[in-house]
Amino acid sequence: MRQLRGQERVITANRQTSWAFADAFVAEDEALHLARDRARELGLRPVTPGTGSALRLLAATADAKAVAEIGTGTGVSGIYLLHGMRPDGVLTTVDPEPERQQFAREAFRAAGFASNRSRFIPGRALDVLPRLADGGYDLVFCDGDRLESLDVLAESLRLLRPGGLVCFEGVFADGRTVDSAAQPAEVLRLRELLRAVRESQELMSTLLPVGDGLLCAVRRG
Repeated sequence: MRQLRGQERVITANRQTSWAFADAFVAEDEALHLARDRARELGLRPVTPGTGSALRLLAATADAKAVAEIGTGTGVSGIYLLHGMRPDGVLTTVDPEPERQQFAREAFRAAGFASNRSRFIPGRALDVLPRLADGGYDLVFCDGDRLESLDVLAESLRLLRPGGLVCFEGVFADGRTVDSAAQPAEVLRLRELLRAVRESQELMSTLLPVGDGLLCAVRRG
């Protein structure tokens, strides 16, 4: 048994090294560094390069023309999404803090995106999402209030076209999602979200081990 535990430690170390390598696989440009610096100044935690590159790939695979983002932050995830979208695609991004959105505007401009490639809507997700068009989006990326996850999922499914993607960032919650110890309400809500997505007959899902966990699902036709 002592030898087996040693082997498990080696496997775990190798996995952690591999995840770190995957997260650093894509080099980031000055616009992304600017957005990350602003996020640190505001005490925010933007998506990792691995998560961002996964979002970029998913947007490109979906040939996304219309994407909704919940949680603008300072624009890190938005830059990745815009890079993956069609050249004529528009990112609609929602955040309760207008100051963050101003930083994101600057970051998008620094990344070379024209102003008509993005639409900024200040406000709470559950106040804004009901005003967006049914079936009008190819991808919905969710990085907002974890306590609202299930309600945001329901709104996202309404927004998505058949074959569209919904993605939730941070579902590992720094390992707390699978920790058997008592957890705060936001972690319990993430567990409910994972069960709801996995068991939904309307969705085909997977959980990607990038960043702090990226839950992705395709809305069946």
